[in-house]
Amino acid sequence: MNRTIGLLTVLWLAVAGMSVTGCRTAYYAAYEKLGVQKRDLLKKRVVEARDEQKEAQEQFKDALTRLKEITRFDGGKAEQAYNGLKRDYEDCTQQADSVRKRIRSVETVASDLFAEWEKEIGQINTASLRDSSRQRLTETRQRYQELHTALVNAENSMAPVLSQFSDYVLYLKHNLNAQAIASLKGETASIQEEISRLLDQMNRSIARADEFVKTLQ
Repeated sequence: MNRTIGLLTVLWLAVAGMSVTGCRTAYYAAYEKLGVQKRDLLKKRVVEARDEQKEAQEQFKDALTRLKEITRFDGGKAEQAYNGLKRDYEDCTQQADSVRKRIRSVETVASDLFAEWEKEIGQINTASLRDSSRQRLTETRQRYQELHTALVNAENSMAPVLSQFSDYVLYLKHNLNAQAIASLKGETASIQEEISRLLDQMNRSIARADEFVKTLQ
């Protein structure tokens, strides 16, 4: 028990130091003392990115529902409709930022893992073992690249949605009346298509993440 607490303390201090010095080496070393390797960390980061995308999906689905409701607006409280749309936009923006951070975290650990793997292959003297390890590295890199492409595609799909969403929120802010909301009815078809496209991209990304995690078991 005391040993575990001591290792957790070392890990906490390493993380605190990393935030000041930017040194990831201490961060990884502390995790290794707990028996957690970069491979394990990459798996953890991928799972986190996948779960963050699932949450983002739900947020954008809520926004899509709100937009559809606005197209059926029949002269009720314009300010209430605006506040609801603004709240959904802010939630989507926040969730999109969280997704981006998770993806950057995946990229960092993956880069460090592959660099370490490449270096350690050079330390293997037995040719057959060295070749086998390099083949495994090549296969893992290829699968990771497929995952990364899906992650980035999903990330990029958020930008046009948020851009249009921002336009609608600002427009309604300047024109809080039923006529302004009615004028958006013809515009919302475009963003609804973008959201549907985004949800499809996220589904593909989530599926890739699940496949990649299985290869790291």
